[in-house]
Amino acid sequence: MNIINNIFLKYSRNMLKEIDLSRANPMKYQMEWFRYLITNGAETAFGKEHGFDSIKSIKDFQHRVPVRDYNHTAPYINRMLQGEDYVLWNKKVRMFAKSSGTSSDKSKYIPVPQECLQVNHYGGFKRMLASYVNSNPQSRIFLGKALTLGGSVTPDKTGKIFSGDLSALLLKNSPALIEIIRTPGRKTALIGNFEEKLEAICRESTKENVTNFSGVPSWNLMLLNKVLEYTGKSNISEVWPNMELFMHGGTGFDPYREIFHKIIPSADMHYLENYNASEGYFAFQDDLAENSMLLTVNNGVFFEFIPMDMLDDVLEGKIKEIPVLAEVKTGVNYAIVISTIGGLWRYLIGDCVRFTSTFPHRIVIAGRTQLCINAFGEELMIGNAEQALAQACRECSCNVTEFTVAPVFMELGEDSQTSKGYHRWAVEFSKGPADMALFAATLDKCLAQVNSDYEAKRAGNATMKQLEVISLPQGTFLKWMQQRGKVGGQNKVPRLCEDGRYIKELEQI
Repeated sequence: MNIINNIFLKYSRNMLKEIDLSRANPMKYQMEWFRYLITNGAETAFGKEHGFDSIKSIKDFQHRVPVRDYNHTAPYINRMLQGEDYVLWNKKVRMFAKSSGTSSDKSKYIPVPQECLQVNHYGGFKRMLASYVNSNPQSRIFLGKALTLGGSVTPDKTGKIFSGDLSALLLKNSPALIEIIRTPGRKTALIGNFEEKLEAICRESTKENVTNFSGVPSWNLMLLNKVLEYTGKSNISEVWPNMELFMHGGTGFDPYREIFHKIIPSADMHYLENYNASEGYFAFQDDLAENSMLLTVNNGVFFEFIPMDMLDDVLEGKIKEIPVLAEVKTGVNYAIVISTIGGLWRYLIGDCVRFTSTFPHRIVIAGRTQLCINAFGEELMIGNAEQALAQACRECSCNVTEFTVAPVFMELGEDSQTSKGYHRWAVEFSKGPADMALFAATLDKCLAQVNSDYEAKRAGNATMKQLEVISLPQGTFLKWMQQRGKVGGQNKVPRLCEDGRYIKELEQI
C-alpha cells in the first residue's frame, strides 16, 4: 500500500466504520435523519403549511405530507428561484441542479443547498472512494489525476442564483485541494460549448497521468473517442497506461460495457456504478463482485418505497402509509421516494429500484416509474431493454453506442383486420452486426427472455410482431442532441418513448 492510500484510509476510518454499521443497522441512521429533517423542515414555509411542528412519527409524516412529483413541487421551487428564502429548507439556497429528466423535455430545477452538496453529494462520493481503496489497497488512483467532463453553470439576471447540471455545480464548488488531483482545470471543465470543451480537454489532459474518470457512459465514450482521434493512439491504455477506474452512473452500463472493455483493454481496469442524481447521492457499488449498489443511509436522505403495483393508489391519496427501509423485500420493484436536506419532501424521483439483498440493503435500478413502454401490455422497462440489448450485442458480435425505442401502434387495415403492433429501435452502432435481420431477431428473442410480459405478447405473434431495427450513421444522436440543446452533463438520450417523434427526428438528420 502506498503512503497516500494509507493516509486516506486513516482519514476515512470513521466513514468506513459507519458504512459497516449501516449494513447491519441502517434504520439507526435513517431515524436520526428523519428527526433532523423534521426539526429543520419545521422552520420552512413548507413545514409550516404541513404542520411539521406536531409530527412525532413516520406515520404522522406520511399522513400529513402527500407523495409528490416535480410538477407538484415546482411551485415551491419557483418561489426559491425568484429569491424567496426558507421555502423548502431552513438555509438559503443559491444553487439549482438543472435536469431535463429522462422522459421529458421540460427542465427541472432541483435546489442544492451547500449542506446538501457537502453532506450528500460529496459525502456519497467520499464513501464510494473509501470503500474502493479499502477493498483495493494497491490502487494507484491517487498517484495520478481524475478526468472530469462537467457541464456548465449559468447565473440568473441578478447574478445571485446559479443553475447548471449537477456535475458543473460539483466542479464549481469543489475544494481547492481537489483541483490539484483533477484534470482538466475548472475553467476548461466548465466551458459551455461541448465540442470546444472536448477539444480543450484533449489539449490539456492527454499530457497528464490520468488514473480514473467518472460520469455518464455515453458522454465519456464520446470524450475517449475524441482523445484517441486527437492522439492517434489505438486505445486509451496507450494514452493513460495507469487508468484503473471508471465511476459511472446516469444510464445503464450494460450496453456500453463491451465497448469500454475494447477501448480500455487493461486487466487492471475496474468499473464502479454509483447512483448520483440531481436530487441526491443514493447508492454506490461497494463490492466489485456484486452487480448491485449499497444504499447510502447516512448522508441526508430519508427513504420510502412504493411497490409499483401500489403507485397509482398512493399518488391518488388512497394509500398514505408506504414501506420504509426496514420493511422492504427483495425482488420487488419499488418507486423510490425521498425526503432530503435539499428540501425535497416525499419526492417521487421517478426511478424504480429493486433490492437484491437486505442487511446489507443493496439495490439495482430497474427503470423509471414512467420510462417504460406499455403500448400493448408488454411493460418494457429500461432495465429490460438494456439487458436484452447487451446480450444481443454479445451474440451478434457488435457494439451499440446509442439507442432509443418507440412503439408502432396497431392499425386497421384495408381488409378490416387489425395489424400487429411492434417496437421500433433506432440504433447507432460503433461496430455493426454482420446480419441486421439476424440482430433484430436476436434482440427480439432476448427481450422475451428478460420480460415475461413481452414474451406473452410475442407468443405466436398474438398481439405484437417482431421488433424493427433502424441503423443510424455514427454521430446521428450527437447531432440530434446538439439540435435540442441537450449536450453533455446530466442530459441523456431518451431511451423509451411513448411515440415515434424522436425516431422521426433522428431519421431526418
